[in-house]
Amino acid sequence: MTTSAGPPTVETIATRAGVSVASVSRVLNGHGARPNTVRRVRQAASELGYVPNGVARSLKGGRTRQLTFALPDVGNPVYAAMVRRIQAAAKPAGYRLLLHATDAVAADELDVVRALADRTSDGLILVPIRVTAEHLRVLADAAGPVVVIGSLPDGAPVDSVRADSVTGAVLAVRHLLASGRRRIAFVGGPADTVPGRNRALGYRIALEEAGLALDPALTATTEFGIAAGAAATRRLLDADPDIDSVLCANDQLALGAVHAALDRGLRVPDELAVAGMDDSELARAGRPALTSVDLGAAERGRIAAEMLLARLGGGRHPVRCATVAPRLVVRGSTAASAGRAS
Repeated sequence: MTTSAGPPTVETIATRAGVSVASVSRVLNGHGARPNTVRRVRQAASELGYVPNGVARSLKGGRTRQLTFALPDVGNPVYAAMVRRIQAAAKPAGYRLLLHATDAVAADELDVVRALADRTSDGLILVPIRVTAEHLRVLADAAGPVVVIGSLPDGAPVDSVRADSVTGAVLAVRHLLASGRRRIAFVGGPADTVPGRNRALGYRIALEEAGLALDPALTATTEFGIAAGAAATRRLLDADPDIDSVLCANDQLALGAVHAALDRGLRVPDELAVAGMDDSELARAGRPALTSVDLGAAERGRIAAEMLLARLGGGRHPVRCATVAPRLVVRGSTAASAGRAS
């Protein structure tokens, strides 16, 4: 082990191995040398505790060949679907994909954008569920290309791909109305989040479209999650036992709503129909399987990856924003029974 004051360098390895600095550089960079030289350099590097500096190499070469995907919740299958499609695009292009969980904390999201200046990643795909003025400032100053999966204000400085959650919620409420339901409750996510606002807006639009007044007693706002969905649904049923259906802002909330209904002995869908949003793996795995709005998670991941790779390819073009259209997938949790209109 070295006893020098600082970390080992090319020069100290050359001195220990008894070879030139140029020979050490060739060996450490994999450019080849005489077998005896390679052996002596590697032995000297090991004795001195030399560790290759990957960041330094990336600074010299200009690329790390790594991309970062910063997501709010590693437990949500929606983001797993995005990961699969992003990686499917990144791998053939010669990039590794790094995952970073922000837990939907704004400060963490901003830090991961600023970290592009450290050159540990060539580009970033970011999923923020709250977008602030500070987000827009930091994105505008990003040291590398960033693509946002989510809704950004007009004039935002980076490429983005979004879901049409408003239309998706409208489709779900129309379906519930068409199956004979009239007391339609809504369990939404946090009102200060983009998906929380947009999905609640779609619910209100659909009720207005059908000539139904918005009843605050039929709405609940909570955190995204199965337990939260169950608790919110119990509160709604306590306040109004005549609720005949509930639209939930994601599949985790909807699964919780089904649990709350079954715990009370309510038959799903005959006595309480439940619809979710995202059409994640949770929707397909439930019993009954959940009716859900497919918001194109995998497609958003694919488009985001292609946008980022295009930026890394050096193409010059205006900032782009893509929208993925929603699709209602009807399953057993809302299937019309014999006692309801179809």
